[in-house]
Amino acid sequence: MKVKIKKLHEEAVIPSYAMSGDAAMDLYALERGQVDRFGNMVYRTGLAMEIPEGHVGLIFPRSSVSKTKHMLRNHVGVIDSGYRGEVFLKFGWFSQSYTPDSKVYDKGDRIGQIIIMPYPKFEFIEVDELEDSERGSGGFGS
Repeated sequence: MKVKIKKLHEEAVIPSYAMSGDAAMDLYALERGQVDRFGNMVYRTGLAMEIPEGHVGLIFPRSSVSKTKHMLRNHVGVIDSGYRGEVFLKFGWFSQSYTPDSKVYDKGDRIGQIIIMPYPKFEFIEVDELEDSERGSGGFGS
């Protein structure tokens, strides 16, 4: 399947698969991250894309994020098919203290990954009772 992508900056890097069996494509930092007014570290990709209708782009951190204090603010980013703006990632910090020696991503670093996948459409139907199940209402490690 082909997805239209637009470079908003000439130095933007088109996402690609690192290995042949990878499910997600790497996203690259257009520039070193900038702290926004909420204290998030924001990384631009310099890219906009046209996710096909009936599909969603899901943004995940890379496993190497564990080498930093970064934590993707929304945990999984969602790019809806109607969004045409720049793709960027916002990271918060595990600790509230950002210091000048805290590891941040630099221009050209792989900062995240995107997977584009189809999704089903559902409609909720309100009922008075739900069918019993083996688990029932047990949750949180029950």
